[in-house]
Amino acid sequence: MRRNTMLFTLLGALLLVLFLADLAVGSVAVSMGDVWASLTGGECDPTTRSIILNIRLLKAVTALVAGAALAAGGLQMQTLFRNPLAGPYVLGVSSGAGLGVALFLLGAPLLGVAGQGFLQSLGIAGAAWCGSALVLALVMAVSNRIKDIMVILILGMMLGSGISSVVEILQYLSNENALKSFVVWTMGSLGDVTSGRLMIMMPVVVVGLLLSVLSIKPLNLLLMGENYARTMGLDIRRTRMLLFVSTIFLAGTVTAFCGPVGFIGLAVPHLARMLHRSADHRVLMPSSMLLGAAMLLVCDLLAKTLAFPINTVTALMGIPVVILVVVRNRNIF
Repeated sequence: MRRNTMLFTLLGALLLVLFLADLAVGSVAVSMGDVWASLTGGECDPTTRSIILNIRLLKAVTALVAGAALAAGGLQMQTLFRNPLAGPYVLGVSSGAGLGVALFLLGAPLLGVAGQGFLQSLGIAGAAWCGSALVLALVMAVSNRIKDIMVILILGMMLGSGISSVVEILQYLSNENALKSFVVWTMGSLGDVTSGRLMIMMPVVVVGLLLSVLSIKPLNLLLMGENYARTMGLDIRRTRMLLFVSTIFLAGTVTAFCGPVGFIGLAVPHLARMLHRSADHRVLMPSSMLLGAAMLLVCDLLAKTLAFPINTVTALMGIPVVILVVVRNRNIF
């Protein structure tokens, strides 16, 4: 207990340092003094204050929210499917969002209706939400009839592969400008989230995180398998629904507003397990949220420093963790 308390204190302090560093680092160098003055209302150059409060603060808060959401979703899916390589997009949520965006950016111009006001008002975020919700509705409908969670996992993966094929067809048929816009979206970005979008994104993610917290006890029961959980009185169907809805709120929302940011949900839960040496979700869930937020802030710092898309940095940081998990599970070394 004392060790976990110390670790949570260190994680909280690390998160604060990374948050302030993310506000200071960028194309224009800003001192920590100016960052603190801007946040606390002290004396600061108006231009510097505007950069920090109107641009960098939005991006840093987005990183906090998105990182926590993806990590919590990943932990849920890994426990539900009892698969260490499951992530928040295992149900095809990311593919569904990609299909929605592809239809908006690539499909609409093919039909000659890209300039209509309705499609313009729908936007990338709305299209991604619709695609994610459609995939989740299909998976939930299947889960009502199928009891084997591994069958649902396979169906979700096959559904995602089928959707990816449709997206590739749209890419092949689309014009150059539409294709470029879609490719940029697939790289992921924290900077496209405006204050208005953040006001929509944050409440939905908070609801998803609250559902994750409510799922802690069922997740602990699922560690021993669904049959054991049933003997302990757990309603498996209701628990699945709760976890699926939480996942669409978490991963679906982040994908809609930030693009398909990968590997955070896959890698971070394993980091939490290694750090705490525990499988108790009362420890892992809050730790994963903190680590996810911290890791995405680190990725954002590196992306700004190297001028790389955020998705390339998350992949470079997440892949070694995944390889380590595979190596440890297979006892290769």
